[in-house]
Amino acid sequence: MKEQKVKNIGVDVKAPKKACEDRHCPFHGGLKLRGRILTGTVVAAKVLKTATVERIRKQYLPKYNRFEKRTSKVRVHNPLCINAKEGDVVKLMESRPISKTKRFVIIENTSEQE
Repeated sequence: MKEQKVKNIGVDVKAPKKACEDRHCPFHGGLKLRGRILTGTVVAAKVLKTATVERIRKQYLPKYNRFEKRTSKVRVHNPLCINAKEGDVVKLMESRPISKTKRFVIIENTSEQE
């Protein structure tokens, strides 16, 4: 496989070491990113190029003067050059709709850097 040029996506993240032929990859394909940047944990990565990321946040309850944990799951595009597995902590960024449920793309696997 020949050396592919890595695009600058406009966010301060490390580019993946592997190259891919994915057209929805922000580094090697034509997908442009915009909007929110989120972090979460991959809870499912069984489908090719797709992962489910769970985000945990705390919501304040004034009546009880305490916080409660709330979770939300997001379906994201998992490019082959990043290929995040279950349990990885990843950084996501919003993009145009890729499919019916996917509106985010994994841009960095932060658990590999440690």
